Amino acid sequence: MRQRLVSQGLKYIQWRSASTAAARAPPKSAGPSSPPPPEAEPSVGQSSLLLQEPAEALATKGLTFADGHGLKGPNGRGREVRRMNLHQAIRDALGTALATNPKSIVFGEDVETGVFRCTLGLMDEFGKQRVFNTPLTEQGIAGFAIGYASIGGSAIAEIQFGDYIFPAFDQIVNEAAKQHYASGGGYPLQGGSLTIRAPIGSVGHGALYHSQSPEGFFLGAHGLKVVIPRTPIQAKGLLLAAVRDPCPTLVLEPKILYRAAAEMVPVDDYTLPLGDIDVLREGTDLTVLSYGTPLYTCQRAIELLVNPPASLIPFLPARLRPPNPAPSIQLIDVRCLNPLPLNSITEAVRKTGRMVVVHESGKSGGAGNNIAGEVARRAFDHLEAPIALVSGWDTPVPLAFERFYQPDVIRIFDKMVETLNY
Repeated sequence: MRQRLVSQGLKYIQWRSASTAAARAPPKSAGPSSPPPPEAEPSVGQSSLLLQEPAEALATKGLTFADGHGLKGPNGRGREVRRMNLHQAIRDALGTALATNPKSIVFGEDVETGVFRCTLGLMDEFGKQRVFNTPLTEQGIAGFAIGYASIGGSAIAEIQFGDYIFPAFDQIVNEAAKQHYASGGGYPLQGGSLTIRAPIGSVGHGALYHSQSPEGFFLGAHGLKVVIPRTPIQAKGLLLAAVRDPCPTLVLEPKILYRAAAEMVPVDDYTLPLGDIDVLREGTDLTVLSYGTPLYTCQRAIELLVNPPASLIPFLPARLRPPNPAPSIQLIDVRCLNPLPLNSITEAVRKTGRMVVVHESGKSGGAGNNIAGEVARRAFDHLEAPIALVSGWDTPVPLAFERFYQPDVIRIFDKMVETLNY
């Protein structure tokens, strides 16, 4: 079986390489017997996960406007939406947080300009007392944020790269996550909150110090929420929810999506619920569970399996080939990794009986093993196949061939086929 899957993956590599080469080649005059060129792989920006119509954006599940007027808005004329990429949506959320709470402040290394432009212009708009650069000390940034929240302020701190969050680990895990318990519920003071933002994940060339996904290190920090958005709408709503949540929250932003992911985003102040899954695609045969950037890869792999190109059909197991019905595959965005929404995840797997978990961080200590273990304990009698995991490798993110570290369409496709054919 494994050899067959590897062969299948190699065939898909050849097919995809030919598709990409054909798409990049200069146009040729087509002769009477010339076959149509294969299609190129779609980009993230072409994904159906991104909502390009105003009505779709406003119909986002769980979206709650802060003014309480619903979709009609305060003037009864509806809500305005604007096309934003992910870093613009985060900038919009930060501006909203500062405008609506005079005790909110934004700080970090180079936030006056912003390495990824997420804080661009905020200092000019709100002043240096509320938006300011800090020394290059992640431990100090986290410690200051904890202290400011303890006196009722809304601290929104930025760690410039998630790879450098480790010097702040003690402050976040041993102090921030435990203050509510240690204070008998008195931390933070009323109106106070603690939010720490950090960009994470691979971009293709960041390597061992600028491409890590450190979320797994925080899964045991009880009292700390960990959130990872997948789209601009999600980023704005989840960040504003985090800023207004009394529980200390890490918002880890997939940096490759800052510019790659763009969609229509409501302009007004809104939040999305922290702590539950978002079902992106319904299905009855298999549950695919992921978060952040890999969701786009999962969606593409599902599309290929549900509607396979002719070149892939001979390599599929008989039961997955046309004219047999295409598999019905559910796609879920976890969104909140700590605490994990295990009840919702387990209920989904009980209906499908099969699950593939996908994430970019390494296998050991990652969210996937935690999810798989809990689901296996809670839904063992419902499982039709072993729970599968597609992840980064247990190595540092490499200097060369970084793309081979990331879960790609081939690996996810193969694992879905293996699980469905078990």
